[in-house]
Amino acid sequence: MRIGIVHADITTLQVDAVVNAANSSLLGGGGVDGAIHRAGGPAILKACRELRATTLPDGLPRGQAVATTAGKLPARWVIHTVGPVYSRTEDRSAILASCYRECLRVAAELGAASVAFPAISTGVYGWPMASAAQIAVDTLRGDDSPVGKVLLVAFGDEAEACYLAALGR
Repeated sequence: MRIGIVHADITTLQVDAVVNAANSSLLGGGGVDGAIHRAGGPAILKACRELRATTLPDGLPRGQAVATTAGKLPARWVIHTVGPVYSRTEDRSAILASCYRECLRVAAELGAASVAFPAISTGVYGWPMASAAQIAVDTLRGDDSPVGKVLLVAFGDEAEACYLAALGR
């Protein structure tokens, strides 16, 4: 798997799948979640409501992933995952790593060759960017997924610098 960094708006990327740093309700929110729902249009929310009405009545558990249509996005699918809220007193890094592994698993099941990841849990969930970037890179490098290309989407300069450091560049 090739891992690249792109300084971009994830909703504009032409990849097979974009990852949504969702909340467990899957019904939209702020940050990346809100941007994906707004740019993708009502088809994404409709698909999420269907999941809630059928297979995920209690919402999506942290560390898991599920796919929906991408609606109007240039991507084919959105893979929703719910990251952990950062805690100084409890190590939740395994849950964050699970988000990346589960997204790759779902992407492989879809036949996706390229996936774009935001910095999961670094927004309102408060995960320090440098730590999140290292967990992302270590997890992606340690996975034997058939996905050929992964883009780590840096929304700002700090994220880009942290991804570069995690990749050893």
